[in-house]
Amino acid sequence: MPEAATHVASGKVREIYALDDDRLLLVASDRISTFDVVLPTEIPDKGRVLTGLSGFWFTLLREIVPNHMLAIREDGRSMECRRLEMLPIECVVRGYLAGSGWKDYRGSGEVCGHRLPTGLRESDRLPEPIFTPATKAQTGHDENITRERAAELVGEERLREAEDVSIRLYSAAVEHALARGIIIADTKFELGLDAGGALVLGDEALTPDSSRFWPADAYEPGRAQDSFDKQFVRDYCETTGWDKTPPGPELPDDVVAGTRAKYADAFERLTGIPFDRYLEHPAVVLA
Repeated sequence: MPEAATHVASGKVREIYALDDDRLLLVASDRISTFDVVLPTEIPDKGRVLTGLSGFWFTLLREIVPNHMLAIREDGRSMECRRLEMLPIECVVRGYLAGSGWKDYRGSGEVCGHRLPTGLRESDRLPEPIFTPATKAQTGHDENITRERAAELVGEERLREAEDVSIRLYSAAVEHALARGIIIADTKFELGLDAGGALVLGDEALTPDSSRFWPADAYEPGRAQDSFDKQFVRDYCETTGWDKTPPGPELPDDVVAGTRAKYADAFERLTGIPFDRYLEHPAVVLA
């Protein structure tokens, strides 16, 4: 780490350093959390998958909205970024009925204020992608909020702009991913403002940590789907009797290996780049 870098924040996965007044360094660790608890066992190269995939998407989608990326460093897990004033909401887009959206729909027929057709099944594709903002939780789960509450936080005009950009980003990513055998059921974006007040995509983008990825060849509405993320970890933790409070359980070698393989598989399918090639030359995702 350069001597000039000053540590400014820690997240569940990332460490953030200030390089100067205009630039940050985001370092993605190999930590993994489940049920909002960071586990004691790391997943080798997970942070490199997150950084490499984000860099790939930032490059692919930059015509839709500018992003904060300046460079990916040779370690493959560190990204130099522009500083932004981040919006105080998560910009969540859902294209399929899953997770908390499915739970809400079963109870009310709505998802975050969006009235949906009757008779939908778990994992069904929605008629159109929907924008469902959430608050940013420092600890625990982000919480879904109404559009009205989101407008109070960022302003009605800015919210409309964020909604439009988020749905355009999601729709473009869905088309790219589906051609490569992956369904992006939902995702969350973090948007911020640059010094001129323009909207910029920040944080990470369309990774297994920020999105729900399903293998298209196994997709079957009416049930929960297999996924390219923490499935092995969640399933294992559910068998341990753990009460889902810190500290979390250690992970056995087979769960670690299976999870690493899932992350690497998602990277390779989406980018078309062998993961080993990325490890040797991280800038390959920026071409």
